[in-house]
Amino acid sequence: VQLQASGGGLVQAGGSLRLSCAASGRAFSRASLGWFRQAPGKEREFVAAVNMIGGNTYYADSVKGRFTISRDNAKNTVYLQMNSLKPEDTAVYYCAVGLVVRILPSRLSRDYDYWGQGTLVTVSS
Repeated sequence: VQLQASGGGLVQAGGSLRLSCAASGRAFSRASLGWFRQAPGKEREFVAAVNMIGGNTYYADSVKGRFTISRDNAKNTVYLQMNSLKPEDTAVYYCAVGLVVRILPSRLSRDYDYWGQGTLVTVSS
């Protein structure tokens, strides 16, 4: 599985961005895909995840109601729509694939097997 994240950039507080994660490999079609982020000087944290089959989603409390994760199975792509962005959302965002199927996608980074290269999101105040 290979992952390509894109869509990061610079946006003012209150603005929106949409991140994309395109995946290759047949295993992706039955996987969970998660978004994580890492701000400078901080540990990587879970943002959101979705199961490619069934579409169950899971969000971190810090982004619930502002971010939406969605999938396009035909394109092997997952999106993260980020609205009402705050300066504290500034981070490098990574997408990752977990191959073990769960009822709800995991929020633990150790449950993800493949990682993309990251895309930088900067929110100015």
